[in-house]
Amino acid sequence: MQQILLYEFPSFNLYSTPLLILVLQAFVFALLLLSRYFKKKDTPALILALLIIITGYHRTSYTIGFMAWYDTFRNTKINYWLIALSLAVGPLLYFYVKSITTSGFKFKKAYFIHFVPVFVFVIYKITIFVYDAQQPGFDQTQNGYLKINLDEKYVQPLVGIIENIQMILYLGFTFQLYYLYRRKIQQFFSNTYALELNWMRAFLFIYSFLFLYSVFEGVIGSLIVDLHWTQRWWYQFFSAVAILYIGIKGYFTDTNRLHNLDFNIASNKNKKSHPEKSNNELLDIKIRIQQFMEQEKPFLNPDLNLTELSKMLKISAPALSEIINSGFNKNFNDFVNHYRVQAVQKMLEEGKQKHLSLLGIAMECGFNSKATFNRAFKRITNTSPSQYATTQNKLF
Repeated sequence: MQQILLYEFPSFNLYSTPLLILVLQAFVFALLLLSRYFKKKDTPALILALLIIITGYHRTSYTIGFMAWYDTFRNTKINYWLIALSLAVGPLLYFYVKSITTSGFKFKKAYFIHFVPVFVFVIYKITIFVYDAQQPGFDQTQNGYLKINLDEKYVQPLVGIIENIQMILYLGFTFQLYYLYRRKIQQFFSNTYALELNWMRAFLFIYSFLFLYSVFEGVIGSLIVDLHWTQRWWYQFFSAVAILYIGIKGYFTDTNRLHNLDFNIASNKNKKSHPEKSNNELLDIKIRIQQFMEQEKPFLNPDLNLTELSKMLKISAPALSEIINSGFNKNFNDFVNHYRVQAVQKMLEEGKQKHLSLLGIAMECGFNSKATFNRAFKRITNTSPSQYATTQNKLF
């Protein structure tokens, strides 16, 4: 990269300073995540730290460029060490979400095959540096023979294409993993851990936006108009802001709650969940479930899950899941939240809002977050909790 600002390094200006500050702050949270990994063996923390470090590392050429590095050190060899580690970003995105959504996740040796491209590329970059360093006049130039005639001419464009294809594939796999997991949670757990799931979704959307913006910028720069370095700066800035947000949010979001969820509800999933039953028998079971929910109120436990409820009812978990889905036409999450919403309505009708906040009432009735409560209440009653509470207040 040829610097456009004619200053002496280090130059702190409108372009270099924001990138420097944002990336350095993001690296602080990467170090905190690494510390968490070494203390608690928290694999998601390690993967997220690597993502932040790699994304921040890719801002190096622009940050030092706008700080006048290339003007000050004309024969710098730093371009050899600005390696496209972005080949590892796609796999890391996938394994970050997988490590959160898989109980007892362990990084297996077989997974390293996903990182073969980046390992090969690192070896290649070292090789061309070693070769160019042995050529006459290398000390007098910034880029040697292979860097110019092989790397910049052929390899970098090819790697760019591979990166884009790879990111499309891994983003697709990762979004599929996320949405399948979110759907699965609704079949097993009475609260859907909205905070953690929203963080994962935001994390994926941020990296998707950065990818799409880089592709858009590349298409404009290659096919329409040659973009100035100051125009390409915006992608660097958005990336720096993104990794700072990811560092902060990722550090303070406890993903272990998702990581520790257990979906093993049956020892043999291939067997039928229960013997064939007559309509009368199924109706009797449905009535028994309704009576148990109304009398024992297990839904008041915010951590109630399918396995626990099946043990209380002495019905196998697969059979209970099937009855809830077919008999009540609801997934487990909606089934339990229906009773919680009814409990909230009853407390509001009794005027409990005079002594407790809406959120306090929701927590008393088994909800574990304001967002989950609001969403469930509006879906079931077609009105918001606050509107319903206002209506009840007018009756007193």
